[in-house]
Amino acid sequence: MIFNGDKKVGQSILHIPEKKFVDAYTPKIPRFIETYHLTYMTILWSGLIVLFGYLAQENFQWLWGMSVCIFMQWLTDAFDGAVGRLRNTGLIKWGYYMDHFLDYIFLCSIIIAYSFIIPNEYKHLVFFIFAIVGAFIVNSYLSFAATNEFRVSYLGVGPTEARIVFIIINTLLIIFGKTYMAWSIPLITMGGMIGLIFVVHQTQKYIWNIDMKNKK
Repeated sequence: MIFNGDKKVGQSILHIPEKKFVDAYTPKIPRFIETYHLTYMTILWSGLIVLFGYLAQENFQWLWGMSVCIFMQWLTDAFDGAVGRLRNTGLIKWGYYMDHFLDYIFLCSIIIAYSFIIPNEYKHLVFFIFAIVGAFIVNSYLSFAATNEFRVSYLGVGPTEARIVFIIINTLLIIFGKTYMAWSIPLITMGGMIGLIFVVHQTQKYIWNIDMKNKK
């Protein structure tokens, strides 16, 4: 079976402008910057995100730094695969493994950062949010194992849109403070659970239909 981990199925809302941007600037990336350099940069951004979350306990203005890191992680993550394909580095399976493992580390760093500033009465929801985020990732990889189709976008929402949501959340926190978190955290948790149920339902239905076609 041909490995299709480097080919994503489904398009997000921002897929077209994002692809145009990446295609236009990939050839301009200096030759000394390799695809694996860009992939490893997620480690730096993740570490800084945790640091800025910790510092935000005293001053929410540090969340601007966290938002910059989220943007920079999108930038390096968007170009690592494109650089590899353009230069034919051959790191297809390594790129699939390392890129998505570090994406998980990146998501964990955001959750850890928020855990520092979430009001005590809502800290238990961090575990629910972590479980929901983990379930989305598990669903994506189990689906890929069953179908050889790697899907990370659902209903037009993918990693890029998710990063934008985090930046919006940070901006609202800077403006409104913890008062905003008091009502937003339960809503975010509930919204994530509803989204997960929908995604899992659609995924299992799609795989069921594949099984039925193969049976015939």
